[in-house]
This record gives sequence, structure tokens and C-alpha cells, in this order.
Amino acid sequence: MHLDAKIYVAGHQGMVGSAILRKLQNAGYYNFVLHTSAELDLREQSAVQQFFEIEEPQYVFLAAAKVGGIHANNTYRAEFIYDNLVIQNNVIHQSFKTGVRKLVFLGSSCIYPKYAQQPIKEEALLTGPLEPTNEPYAIAKIAGIKMCQAYNAQYGSNFISLMPTNLYGPNDNYDLENAHVLPALMRKIHEAKVKGEEEVEIWGTGKVRREFLHVDDLADACLFLMNSYDKPDIINVGTGKDLSIYELAMLLKSVIGYKGRLRFNSSKPDGTPRKLLNTSLINQMGWYPKIELREGIQKVYGEYEKKHLQIY
Repeated sequence: MHLDAKIYVAGHQGMVGSAILRKLQNAGYYNFVLHTSAELDLREQSAVQQFFEIEEPQYVFLAAAKVGGIHANNTYRAEFIYDNLVIQNNVIHQSFKTGVRKLVFLGSSCIYPKYAQQPIKEEALLTGPLEPTNEPYAIAKIAGIKMCQAYNAQYGSNFISLMPTNLYGPNDNYDLENAHVLPALMRKIHEAKVKGEEEVEIWGTGKVRREFLHVDDLADACLFLMNSYDKPDIINVGTGKDLSIYELAMLLKSVIGYKGRLRFNSSKPDGTPRKLLNTSLINQMGWYPKIELREGIQKVYGEYEKKHLQIY
């Protein structure tokens, strides 16, 4: 991908899209076509068609999606399947129609079966039932993967699919109703510290294990794979390390400086028992993450404090 290539980052204001844009800018790319969701609703087929026909981007990073944590996924099941299907259908199809040279589609580790063998290899896809709480989102993402593969097979497109693990970083969502586990816990523990509360309630048993990747590392992997990976097979992007939610909460407690207790509410859902990605494929290509979890959390918490995102 030449530095003057015309690049469309779909979802450039979100956590993932903004990280990809930062990475590209830092690497010397400058010819971007960008539209906010208010300017271009990717759910509107005719609007997406018109956009691609007028702008004719050469490369596309499809980071636009409706995302959220376990509560949001389980509550807004219809929106999670509809919005994600329509967004990716429109962008992938118009990328084909207008001759986009290469597209990076971002999936999710939740595409894998709930009880997949750990660490999860790419070939585990469609080998067992999904986690029920996020099944609509996972099915939409699986459809996106299969759509990219179908266009590659039938038309010779170069549409690749990355499966990132749980992400965190700048521009994350801290809404307690809809956020993922790390930002939600960060906000809850921070607010408990500020308010002088003696206890923080955390959903689930604390025993389930999760892997966390800083979004800047994902952006680095996106550019790396855009420039070096041309296979239709999906490829995992993660750290290869996980920890329990209890360990994550204790790490956040330490970074934030909270002195109170953590209480785990086992009546609330845990989700998938473990979700650790096997990253041997991308590691064999020479890519590894650079940001350690404590370092990443310290940086993110510093940014969170500065922006005064807490709401009392």
C-alpha cells in the first residue's frame, strides 16, 4: 500500500477506527476519505453505493460496527445482528463493485464456539455452539467473514478477515450499561475511589478468563496484515496471554489506587468460560504485540482521568 493510496477507514471515530487512522498517519499515509456516521449512515445501501462510486477508495479498513459488552449484546440482540449485517454487507459489496484493491474486515474472538479448545485456533470456527449472550453479534461477524471469502472465491477479491481478542484503549466506551468489561470495571472502581465507597460490585464469579489487547497494537497488526497477508483464511490477533476477571479487577484496583473491597455477584452472567486466542499464525509472520497490560492500563487510566469521563 503506497503512502499516497486513497484509504477509507470506516468507523474512524470509534476506538478501533481512530487507532487505525492514527497508525496510518504516523506511518506516513495521508490520502484519507473519512465520513462520520452522521454524514454517512453505513446502514443505508444507496448512500454507501453513492459514496463508493464518487470517492473510489483503493483500500478499506472496515472498523465500523455496533459493539458492546455482555449486557448490551444480550439486551439489544436485534440491533446487534441487523446493524452489523447491513453495515458489512453494504461496505463489502460496494468495495467489490467499485474495484477496491484490498479490504480488511475486523471480526471478533466471539465468533468461536463457547467451549472451543484453548488457546483457540482459527480452524475452530463453526465447530460448536456459540456463547448465547452474544450470539447475534457473533453470527453477524461470521457472515462478514464468509462474505469476504465468497467474494474472494467467486470474483478474485482481496478481502482479508482479522479476529482480534478483547480490546481496550483511547476512545473506549465507559457507559456502564453497554461497555466491555475492562472499561466498565475501570469506571466503577474509579468512581468508588472518588466517592469513598467501601465496596465495588462486579458481575459474575470473577473466575472466567479473558485476553486483552491494546487497540494501538491491533492497529499495528491491521497495517502489517494489509501489507503482507493475502489469504482468505481468517487470522487471529491477540497477545497469547489471559487472566481471570478477578485478576483484572485486582490489577485495575492497584493502578487506580482503590483501597476498598471487590464483591463478585455470581447471580450475574459470566459469559464464555475462557477466550484465549492462538496467535501462532501471525507470530510466525513476525508480528507480536508491544504493549504490556499493566502499562496499557496505566496509560488508558491517565487519559480517562484527564478527560473527566466520570459521571456522578
